[in-house]
Amino acid sequence: MRLYSLSVLYKGDPKVHLLKAAYDVSTFNFFQRSSVQEFMTFTSQLIAERSALGSRASVKEQEYLCHVYVRNDGLAGVVIADNEYPQRVCFTLLDKVLDEFSRQVSKMDWPSGSPATISYSALDGYLSKYQNPRDADPMTRVQAELDETKIILHNTMESLLERGEKLDDLVSKSEVLGAQSKAFYKTARKQNSCCEIM
Repeated sequence: MRLYSLSVLYKGDPKVHLLKAAYDVSTFNFFQRSSVQEFMTFTSQLIAERSALGSRASVKEQEYLCHVYVRNDGLAGVVIADNEYPQRVCFTLLDKVLDEFSRQVSKMDWPSGSPATISYSALDGYLSKYQNPRDADPMTRVQAELDETKIILHNTMESLLERGEKLDDLVSKSEVLGAQSKAFYKTARKQNSCCEIM
């Protein structure tokens, strides 16, 4: 599970433009990183442009998923992740980032802003923090703990069932042994009765 890009854009009347972005292209070949980053920027702008105001969407592109959230005020966020990354966590991240961005950056700066003029530095921190959704998102952490508990519970139940089978075997063996010991006692008594001292 990996996040590759987190972008904040503004969907104005003529077109969508990038306000701020953070990228993690460390898994790509060194010579391809700038091309991959440009492609992610282009894809983010295109997806935000084609999304309606007040909408959320996920778009699949090869082995990547692009999650977009466009607010009614025109502020948009795009996360590019791999297929395994949980969709709910992506939209939680977008909600958090867009809310914080709208509080820290004036709405007057959105239409004319660019990555060079907008002062918002939290995207890199969010991108690194959310690389592991289990650590970043409490719901994912609880779900993972529930899954682990369920596995442990299943293993415990299986061992209890095996132990119950072993106990059943011991009980049946003890019943057979009890019957054999009664037969031995009767036989020994008969044998001893002929040898009584008179």
